[in-house]
Amino acid sequence: MSAPADATWIAVGETRLEARWVGPGPGVAPTLLFLHEGLGSVSLWRDFPERLAAATGMGALVYSRAGYGRSDPCVLPRPLDYLEREGRDILPRVVETAGLRDYHLVGHSDGGSIALVYAGVARRPGLRSVITEAAHVFNETICIEAARRVRDHYLSGELRERLARHHGDNVDCAFYGWNDAWTDPGFESMNLEAYLPGVTVPCLVLQGRDDDYGTPAQVRAIESGVGGAAESWLIPACGHAPHRDRADAVLERMTRFLAGVSR
Repeated sequence: MSAPADATWIAVGETRLEARWVGPGPGVAPTLLFLHEGLGSVSLWRDFPERLAAATGMGALVYSRAGYGRSDPCVLPRPLDYLEREGRDILPRVVETAGLRDYHLVGHSDGGSIALVYAGVARRPGLRSVITEAAHVFNETICIEAARRVRDHYLSGELRERLARHHGDNVDCAFYGWNDAWTDPGFESMNLEAYLPGVTVPCLVLQGRDDDYGTPAQVRAIESGVGGAAESWLIPACGHAPHRDRADAVLERMTRFLAGVSR
């Protein structure tokens, strides 16, 4: 798996994380910090960070968490509180190392959950807003069942081959690190709602109506639970990845939201 021309690295302790910068740097404009899903990586965002950065005039930073993409591998199994650890312990170090000043979080699925933990656990100078796509603040039967189905596809080989294009040697680490956690009986009680009152920056909460990993109860819990202003959109004809399934409509909604909170 070759590196794109604009690839760089962020060091968190001894761990190197794959990263990609788009547009102006943090000393010139606010930054959109993209946090990927449970099977995601820098490359799986495709061109959406570039499009949102261009539409808003902001810069963008996209990175792969440990065990994903071209980042250093991680130790398996992941701890069952890995979402909280990423938001509480790792993401603050990414923000500091990258030198972010004014910034907005854009988190998909696991990345959205991590963004809410990060924003809710402490006051974050420079954080201006949080955008979530298909974030989970508690586990649901629908998600457990979907994770089990995906495991069957992975074991058949087809999904593993597709993911290997984005994760290379990390492919098994990426898949099992996510899937083993979400299908572990101990993860059924996962709940992040206690963090929501601490999220005082404006939030945009997005989820597809046809998302097979979560129900609209996730959106209602986030919108009603956060401590600041929040707006939501249950997107018709859309599955688990709004920025891929309904890219143009999601781009327009995010751009409008960011223009409002940047005034």
